[in-house]
Amino acid sequence: MSSPLAVGLLRVVLHIPDSGSLKGKRQVISGLLRRVRSQFQVAAAEVGERDRWQLAELAVACVSADSRHADEVLAAALSYIESHCDGARITDVSTELVRL
Repeated sequence: MSSPLAVGLLRVVLHIPDSGSLKGKRQVISGLLRRVRSQFQVAAAEVGERDRWQLAELAVACVSADSRHADEVLAAALSYIESHCDGARITDVSTELVRL
């Protein structure tokens, strides 16, 4: 019998009003993603709105044997993003938990 497995997914859309170029956007986003990966031991990437200066869609994924733990990690990652997004504003958030 296999062990329980939970995959948690967090999707966050950010509006970055001070960004005037893709380079400026990437500076904000790449540093934020690097810190989230390091702090929470998750996978994190920019997955949408890659060609728009003032919008970014980020995804964070967590794999755990415990679905409650995966949910807690994603909640902590979202809280971190909210408080460390350098002037960006979160416009949309969604989460999903998949049990395998």
